[in-house]
Amino acid sequence: MKMPVKDPSKKTSSRKAPDPNRCVFETSDGRRCRLARSATHASLCVFHSQEEQQLLESRKLGGELASSLTGNFLTAADINYVLGKVFTAVAQNRMPARTAHTLAYLGQLMLFSLPAVKQEFAFHYKFEQWTNMLDRAVRLSPPPPEPEVAPASNGKTQPANFDKTPPES
Repeated sequence: MKMPVKDPSKKTSSRKAPDPNRCVFETSDGRRCRLARSATHASLCVFHSQEEQQLLESRKLGGELASSLTGNFLTAADINYVLGKVFTAVAQNRMPARTAHTLAYLGQLMLFSLPAVKQEFAFHYKFEQWTNMLDRAVRLSPPPPEPEVAPASNGKTQPANFDKTPPES
């Protein structure tokens, strides 16, 4: 039995023209997101714009976490400094708790290996060297601002008088 062969010159396209009010995210197999475009992003829905923001934030945060006081991870102060930044990032909801747990475990392993490292190297810091390291240390950047969602307007706007008492009638 012979299988029918499609004629490549006859292309049939069932795709509609892209809707400018829909999210432009496409999956790896070519399907397009059906959600409406977010008011806070030019081309993505709320879900995909949050994913994009998390990806950008994780790249930035990873570079900030990788920098220690001395540039190495050879002292307890270096490891403690980085673990403090991990704690801050989790508290600011910039890092998943699961990732923080993994990094804390790795920090614990590094702390356990410090006695062996100290036997190999002699560490001596003067107070000036210590303050210079602290001054040059890369701090954790502030979290990205929360996107402001435009309120649905029905033609009437309500003034925001939170600190004033309501007028008496």
